[in-house]
Amino acid sequence: MKLSYLWRGTPGHPIHPPLTDATIGAWTFATVAAVLSKVGIAEDAAAHGWWLALVVGLVFSAATIFAGFVDYFTITPGTPLRRTATVHMVTNLAATAAFLLAAIVGRDGYNDDAVTTGALILTLVGFGLLTLGGTFGGSIVFVHGMRVLELRDEPAHRALSPLAEPEKRAAEES
Repeated sequence: MKLSYLWRGTPGHPIHPPLTDATIGAWTFATVAAVLSKVGIAEDAAAHGWWLALVVGLVFSAATIFAGFVDYFTITPGTPLRRTATVHMVTNLAATAAFLLAAIVGRDGYNDDAVTTGALILTLVGFGLLTLGGTFGGSIVFVHGMRVLELRDEPAHRALSPLAEPEKRAAEES
């Protein structure tokens, strides 16, 4: 077992993508809750859910960003993959900044059981950037094939296992 498996994941089971799911889920809920609060549906409860979901997303984003940086610095500089990853990183860091600003700007509104207009706009901007950044992240995997193993005939029980089986290690190194 390699020490890097602790922060990168094992071959075929990277850590960054599942962390993005948690971050995206929290911020998607925050965006929906902000809109519901602003239009008057469960205004107080939605405002509280919005702000708490922003904070949860920010906590998850710290781990997501760390895992992304670890993967980013394994990519050869000057390659199309590195350029795509750079755009993905910058876009998602901008989304994180927008959500952080929304949480800061909206804190008083949260205390007053409401989502302020400025916080709603920042949340919507953050969600737009998050969606765009996710599209770029998909390109890293589905176009460039980063961390994808070509083991089409791998038995299901071995494909699902996070253990670094010899064929997974060999496929990752090729």
